[in-house]
Amino acid sequence: MNEACTVGKYLADRLRQLGLEHLFAIAGDYSIEWLNRHVTPNGIEIIEEVNEVNAGYAADGYARLKGIGALCVTYSAGALCAVNAVAGAYVEKVPLVLINGTPSVKKTITFEQTGFSAHHFISGRETDLQSFEHLTVAAIRIDNPDLAPTLIDYALTRCISERRPIYIELLQDMVDLECEPPRGVLKPTRILSDETSLEQSVAQICAKLESAENPLIWLGVEIDRLGLQDQAMSLIQQLNVPFVTELLSKAVLSEDDALFVGVLDGQASSTAVTDLASTSDFILALGVWLTDINSLGWDPDYDKTAFASFDAVKFGTYFGGQVALEHLIDGILAEKIAPKERKLPEKPARSAPTMGEADVITYQGFYNCIQQYIDRNTIVGADASMNYFGSLLLDVPSPGGFIVQSSYSSIGYSAPAATGICLAKSPDQKVMVFSGDGGFQMTAQCLSIQTRFRLNPVIFIIDNGVYAVEQWLADAAVFHSDEPFYKPCVLHRWNYSMLAEVFGFGCRGWEVGTYGELRDAVTGALENTSGPSIIQVRVPEKTIPDNAKWKAH
Repeated sequence: MNEACTVGKYLADRLRQLGLEHLFAIAGDYSIEWLNRHVTPNGIEIIEEVNEVNAGYAADGYARLKGIGALCVTYSAGALCAVNAVAGAYVEKVPLVLINGTPSVKKTITFEQTGFSAHHFISGRETDLQSFEHLTVAAIRIDNPDLAPTLIDYALTRCISERRPIYIELLQDMVDLECEPPRGVLKPTRILSDETSLEQSVAQICAKLESAENPLIWLGVEIDRLGLQDQAMSLIQQLNVPFVTELLSKAVLSEDDALFVGVLDGQASSTAVTDLASTSDFILALGVWLTDINSLGWDPDYDKTAFASFDAVKFGTYFGGQVALEHLIDGILAEKIAPKERKLPEKPARSAPTMGEADVITYQGFYNCIQQYIDRNTIVGADASMNYFGSLLLDVPSPGGFIVQSSYSSIGYSAPAATGICLAKSPDQKVMVFSGDGGFQMTAQCLSIQTRFRLNPVIFIIDNGVYAVEQWLADAAVFHSDEPFYKPCVLHRWNYSMLAEVFGFGCRGWEVGTYGELRDAVTGALENTSGPSIIQVRVPEKTIPDNAKWKAH
């Protein structure tokens, strides 16, 4: 037995080995000893968050760039606040670790046997564990030091293999008990494919790629989650065919690439993309997830589209089970199909916006203007709002430079996620987030952490005084008439720019209503390196992005 190793140290060591450099935490007496005695000495910086859901969103944003993220909370009152963030990470395949500081074995037994309750208890030792069993790929309770290494390694291996959250209950009296030290380095489990299914699927797809005159590749989010960017790019170049993405996988490869056409997202897509999809005689969808946000009033042509995702290939009546996406791409590459000769549709020319300095900003005009500030060093985030539409048509040249939670679509995600993105990004990158005013009101405390740790995202709050996307989903005709908004969609207005004074040094705010004011604000925000910048963008309440106008009712 190595006397220097304890359960608390073991967990911290394993997290550090997996590349974790920052841990998001809320102070709690059941977890604070682990944080103080084992996390900080291990070289992991603790980011003291102000609420659990923001900590979860920050850890999620961090994990999307770093490959793993973690947050530490306290039992029940803390952990159950983080449920929504963990659920989003589960849906979107984000490797997140939730460490829940939990009452001791003695307190648990005392409560269960006598009814004498410790604070945060609900119904004994199972409450939190059962709450997270359906939102994680592993939920463990560390109540025995001898089992701790096996349980921790099991859970963390599931996390990095399946790219989904795990839940760890760390009992307060286990932290300093001795255990075996870590052995070796944790690695993802092997990727398995059924050989017959794989061979048949490769043959089916290669035959279509060879016979098709106008094939198209549609890249989905699993290309990012499984780290298959290089293989996907090799396949596109070998075949010399155009490719599109979906909103969830926007900028999975550089949008500067000559073969990239745009984002295929139903009726919100550009005309060039919809024309390409309709004229293609075979579409190979790699890692694409079909959701109502990724289809938007449009049904894929299943007879000409082969979907390879979730460990299976589906094409017309053909189904190939247990086919790993990585093996499928490698199998197609190995066939060395002759490259196609196809003229790509011309991308619409991007010209400098002609809006006058004193013109009132519209929703679409904002995005036309903001394009000039997005370069290869920009990471863009868009919140669940009408910003989905505006950001969808932006050119984002940086691979991996667009982060969105569009499958789960929890309003308020992007601004606190920017905390984690700022900590995980490269030093030369800048972060720009587009949030609706309703979503920002849900998680505005993120400015406190960003100011405290001198993080400098630029957060644009599109201020139209309404939950516009909810109104759009319920009845979009309101935006084209004099009818009032549904009352539940109307917001209490904030002076968002004034929050800079609330959060103090380094945080700066601007309120803009014209394009001249917007340009001045963006210039000032990009120069602000000592804290977050809030740009409150006032737009008329019934203005929406052009590519959202197709839904009239």
